Amino acid sequence: MQSLLFSFQGRVNRAKFWLVHLAMWIVTAVLFGTIFGGAAMTSDPAAAFESVGMVPGLVLAVVYVLMVWIGLAIGVKRWHDRNKSGWWILIALVPVIGGLWYLIECGFLPGTAGPNTYGPDPLTAI
Repeated sequence: MQSLLFSFQGRVNRAKFWLVHLAMWIVTAVLFGTIFGGAAMTSDPAAAFESVGMVPGLVLAVVYVLMVWIGLAIGVKRWHDRNKSGWWILIALVPVIGGLWYLIECGFLPGTAGPNTYGPDPLTAI
């Protein structure tokens, strides 16, 4: 589990890519809802942030850093599965087209069949 979420080595298939992203969305939504509660439903976002104390804010910051790291690790492994360098993850920084390119390449296109430069096929290496 630790190598799946925190390592930048190896490959990951589309199913694990989507499951990790879904889990991150759920954790974020639950944590955000728990910390902000009804204050998040106000029309004044500044008031919602002011109502949260220092400790919950730090918890959110730590969770955010973890989510960024995990998202980068999974993204790099998904690019590896496509037999491309992990540096391709930077395509997501290109306005408009970059995020769409990342979504299509990593979310919908299959990885290379069999072993490639970055490791064995994740679908057959069980």
